[in-house]
Amino acid sequence: MSDVTITISRNGSLKIEGGPTLLDADGNELKTREGKPFFLCRCGESTNKPFCDGTHNRIEFDGALAGDG
Repeated sequence: MSDVTITISRNGSLKIEGGPTLLDADGNELKTREGKPFFLCRCGESTNKPFCDGTHNRIEFDGALAGDG
């Protein structure tokens, strides 16, 4: 198993690296580009969920973490 890294972007997406398998709620695999990082939406407004499409930039999403003061 490879090491997986998840990076939380300030006011943006989650960057997923390391080749994990992404499954939907029914256990079906969602295709990602092999060997490439992918980005998951945090703002909830992407038209390509669960992937980020950059909408967070247009809606001025505030993704501050608890205690990020």
